[in-house]
Formats: sequence, C-alpha cells, structure tokens
Amino acid sequence: MLKPLEHLTAVLSSKKFLNKQGLGNELPFFIFPYDPRDELEIKVMLPRLIKKLSEAKINTLQIDLYDLSIEIIERRGIWENVLNSEGEISKAELKELLQGVLDTENHLIPAIKKKMDQSQFDILLITGIGEVFPYIRSHNVLNNLQSTAKEQPTVMFFPGKYEHSLEDGASLQLFGRLQDDKYYRAFNIYHYEV
Repeated sequence: MLKPLEHLTAVLSSKKFLNKQGLGNELPFFIFPYDPRDELEIKVMLPRLIKKLSEAKINTLQIDLYDLSIEIIERRGIWENVLNSEGEISKAELKELLQGVLDTENHLIPAIKKKMDQSQFDILLITGIGEVFPYIRSHNVLNNLQSTAKEQPTVMFFPGKYEHSLEDGASLQLFGRLQDDKYYRAFNIYHYEV
C-alpha cells in the first residue's frame, strides 16, 4: 500500500477525482482516516501535499476547524468572555457555551461558505477535527456541508476510523474510540482507486 502522502497525491491529482467520477451521483465527500497517534506526522505532511498539488496546478482550500472556531469567537466579540468563563464554569457548561457560539448550521457553515466564496479552489480540505471535539462533531459538519460544498471534492482529515459494514452501516470513530453518529455519504479516500 502507498504511504499516505503518495496515496493522497495520486488520488487528489487524478482527473477522475477532480471530475468527481465513480461516485454514483453521491456527494464528493471523502474521509481521510488516520491513526490519532500520527497527528504530528499529518500536520507535517499536509503542507507538502498542498505544495505537490499546487505544483500540479491544483488549488486547495484548507479550513482548520480549530482556527475557524477562534475566528468566529473573536469576530463575535466574545473571545475574552469565553476565556474568562473557562475557569469558572463546568466542562459541560463550557461545552454547551461553545456549541451555542459555534453552532454548526448558524455559524460554522456560513463561515466556511464565506471562505469558499472568497477562494478559487479545486479541492476543499477540512482539518482540525480532533481539536474541536466535543463542541463540534464531524458528522454535523458533513451533514450541514451537503448544501454548501457539493461542487468541488471535499476531504476531511479524520483522526480515527471510518468504516463500513453490512451489519452496522458506516461509522466515524473519533480517536478510534468514540463512536460518532452514523454518516453514510462520504467515501473512505483509501478505497478510492485511480
């Protein structure tokens, strides 16, 4: 099997992938699952992948959900309030606060759409999934992106497992341990052949 960088470069630079062929009229959503222990290697690999794609004249838009979350909180003018609240409220209350402030449908997806509208890109890369858990859930992002990101292929870098089985359907297992809600409409990038 090819190493992740070689595999991603081969798949993402292929005409088949860029033209969304072989998807059977499904959304061009892909999950790149990886062992969470490889997080630092993925962070090093990602700029190299983007550079290789750029050299092949393929533009990418990378959206790091953690960085975007901070942008949203700062733009809403409540960064200091959130920081000050962190030490004074319970984890459950902080989670609820952040889920409200960063509501996927009302705040996160519009912010992603704005970045998409301001960029010319061939592939959307979503990163930072592990850093925004539990206040942003990957299946919520994918479900809400369906109406916004359907023109270009979207690849979500997922620290965990993405598996399909006849008995259980599709499942996202964040960090390989935490069962997220089922999400059926994405393809495992490792199973996409060029």
